[in-house]
Amino acid sequence: MSQPKRSSSEKSPRKAPAVVDVEAPADKALPVKAPPPVAAEPEPQDEDEDEDEVLSETEPATDAELDLIEAEIGVRPAEPQAQAAPVTALVRRDPMGQYMAEVRRHPLLTREEEHALAVRWVEGGDAEAAKQLVTSNLRLVVKIAHEYKRAYQNLLDLVQEGNVGLIQAVKKFDPYRGVKLSTYSGWWIRAYILKFILNNWRLVKIGTTQNQRKLFFNLRKQVDRLKQAGVDPTPERIAAALDVSEAEVIEMDRRLSAPDMSLDAPLTSGGDEDDGRTRMDIIEDSSDDPEVEVESTEFKDILHAKLRRFGATLSGRELEIFRDRIVADEPITLQELGDRWGVSRERARQLEKRMVLRLREFLQAELGDAVQIALGHE
Repeated sequence: MSQPKRSSSEKSPRKAPAVVDVEAPADKALPVKAPPPVAAEPEPQDEDEDEDEVLSETEPATDAELDLIEAEIGVRPAEPQAQAAPVTALVRRDPMGQYMAEVRRHPLLTREEEHALAVRWVEGGDAEAAKQLVTSNLRLVVKIAHEYKRAYQNLLDLVQEGNVGLIQAVKKFDPYRGVKLSTYSGWWIRAYILKFILNNWRLVKIGTTQNQRKLFFNLRKQVDRLKQAGVDPTPERIAAALDVSEAEVIEMDRRLSAPDMSLDAPLTSGGDEDDGRTRMDIIEDSSDDPEVEVESTEFKDILHAKLRRFGATLSGRELEIFRDRIVADEPITLQELGDRWGVSRERARQLEKRMVLRLREFLQAELGDAVQIALGHE
């Protein structure tokens, strides 16, 4: 990694990402079909915030905390490589246990050591200093990822995404703000973990817009808040509280309350060979009837032929109105017509109205009541 060199007199550092109220209780079981009760996905930014804003300090996991995490997730301690002997039998390998052992190899940094390394990275682009900043905070990623273990079972996947967020935080970290790297990077780590959970919650993504992401992370939490306050959690109240539309609330609640369904799945599970219908067979076809499409196409062809015949009878200004105003893909304005002829816009409108009346009479005589056309442009 390389970083532009900062002069010693340039001490205006970057701010930390915007602080949001992210709740990630690890000690509360989440509903099977509901997302984790956390706030909307924090958007990592590099913008100035209020000077009075204070970040609550976040510390990497200690050895004791790592022991508790290993005990809770049932990790088997990795065997020292020195004791490993060639064996012919298959040995169960625990990737998480090996990763935890690797994390323990990197000691925590003091505030002074961290600041010195960060200055080396920011001022001189020292890649080795950046590497030490990253490895010393791998414990923090494990600690934060563990908070979301109920939302996503594969802890290693969460750790991997959190490590990407940690690297991004180190790239943007400014040691002159007086904020610890662990505190600053905590928000980046959570952002990447939350984004990963959102994108992998279902086979079909359900958080493709900002409002959908907000509902994904806050819908259940808002429902619980309203119930605790003795208020009926109607879609209207939830939409007002989260500043989204009522239709979006109803749609997200429906999608979170039901699993994904395959369109190729059979409608019945009785194994009746005669009934091989699937959900795809009962979906309404929203396309037009082929007969209607053919009829519409034929009528348009007839109408275009009649318009060409009518246009052949015109000349002068009427032909210009017909060609540039009536049948043009991008009609010009009446003011443009008036400027072209050296007359007022009102006079151009009168000439167009007179020509349109002739066109109505022509089409009525040729097609009768089969066509209802309202011509005229303002």
